[in-house]
Amino acid sequence: MFNITKNIFLVLATLCLINCTSNKDQTTSTPSSSIEGTWKMIYAETVENDSLQVKELTKTEFIKIINESHFGFFNQNITNAEEYYSGSGTYTLNGDQYTETLKFTTVNSIRNHEFPFTIAIIGDTLIQSGTEVVKAAGIDRKIIEKYIRLN
Repeated sequence: MFNITKNIFLVLATLCLINCTSNKDQTTSTPSSSIEGTWKMIYAETVENDSLQVKELTKTEFIKIINESHFGFFNQNITNAEEYYSGSGTYTLNGDQYTETLKFTTVNSIRNHEFPFTIAIIGDTLIQSGTEVVKAAGIDRKIIEKYIRLN
């Protein structure tokens, strides 16, 4: 009798372990190293004309959303609704080379422009850096942006 109870217990424990492991795999839709997800900017610096500017983020929220083919970003001053801008478009990712093509924006001179970046994902942090050059808009700057993944 003891051996039958022990065997039933082992079978049930094994089934529970298998079930827990398979449920874990089903709920994880993308690996943590994937660029896809929702990201919140935690740091941004711009170097332009030998001048360094660090973005003030205590009164601003900057969110970037990336799916399998498109990205969107939203920047909102939390104290002034008039200070809002956004953009979206498509992107390509080849290794650590990430290129955004800005399709939707209110700034005509940068619409359909490609912005090439190098990215790294370390844990829950996305680091994006590169040089933005758009002669028609007078843009020539180096940027480094850091985002944390939102759940």
